[in-house]
Amino acid sequence: MLDQNTISDDLKVTLVIPAYNEEKYIGKCLQAVIDSGAKFCEIIVIDNASKDRTGEIARGFMEYGVRVVREEKKGLTQARQRGYLEAKGDIIANIDSDALLPKGWYEWVISVFSKRGDVVCVSGPYFYYDISSAKQFFVKYFYWYLCAMPMYFLIGYMVTGSNFAIRRSTLDKMNGFDTSIAFYGEDTNIARRASKFGKVLFSFKHSMPTSGRRFVAHGFCKTGYLYLKNFLSEVFFRKPATTDYIDIN
Repeated sequence: MLDQNTISDDLKVTLVIPAYNEEKYIGKCLQAVIDSGAKFCEIIVIDNASKDRTGEIARGFMEYGVRVVREEKKGLTQARQRGYLEAKGDIIANIDSDALLPKGWYEWVISVFSKRGDVVCVSGPYFYYDISSAKQFFVKYFYWYLCAMPMYFLIGYMVTGSNFAIRRSTLDKMNGFDTSIAFYGEDTNIARRASKFGKVLFSFKHSMPTSGRRFVAHGFCKTGYLYLKNFLSEVFFRKPATTDYIDIN
């Protein structure tokens, strides 16, 4: 069943940025959004029970239309859900608080949704701007091209949490995000559930620069294994395999 949205050039896009104890990154993230020239109808930072200056720093960008919303229920999906409930846009985009929105990303999102009524969600890969060239090569060619690309074409859907945008009407039909999921597998859960209402488009050409701190902290093999394990568990068993996670700040 396709999402029956009227194709329009006047779509409004809300950007949601979940943030927990991100005082080191949130300023750079918001500055990148502003520098990209993207014309979001609103930018919402979900201060997810932070204990540092995340909210204070984000409020320093209010003159650019940034709105800070405090969500005391800690958890990534809790923050995403609050962003969805607060958003006014036809399209709700999510990026991580350590991501650096590139120029052209917003225009790509608008172009896809305005021209293709069958597409309900768009996403793309990420690359790490703060790791060695050798590790960047590994992530790009082994993780994305040799592993993720075949899986996407085989299964038909894929979403990365740091780089996606979804129709609000689709989220309405999904009853929002699944707040029972703590962390791992939440992006695949979004993709799987959204795919019931239309095409989940994953473009390997539209990547998102983000921090590789989780890979560095846990190790590439362990982190890659956890992502793959939970991706497959969501696809085949409709639930993540891992319930615990460690915050990396």
